[in-house]
Amino acid sequence: MHELSITQSILDIALNKAKEANAGKISAVSVTLGELSGIAADCVQFYFNFLTRDTIAAGASLTFEKVPTKLRCRKCDKDFAPEAIAWICPRCHEQSIEIVAGRECYINSIEVE
Repeated sequence: MHELSITQSILDIALNKAKEANAGKISAVSVTLGELSGIAADCVQFYFNFLTRDTIAAGASLTFEKVPTKLRCRKCDKDFAPEAIAWICPRCHEQSIEIVAGRECYINSIEVE
């Protein structure tokens, strides 16, 4: 259900930026979503189509750039993609890791007319 509030925020930002640019129409919005963000792109798309009705964003395309999970070992600084659920460094086999990428959720661009 948090996708509804996230989508509303995306739309609010797009509408505010379009207003700042004196635009009459939003034609496209591009969003980056990390695979660990917990956000379902198909739900965001559904809510976007619903929420944009009767706004200058009606009919705008919504695209997603997906960011894969990237981890870094805190012991040896190796960057790696996790395999399944085992978040263990492939170099030194430590489990002390930090998430470097994969939690993103932001607007990349807004196209207006």
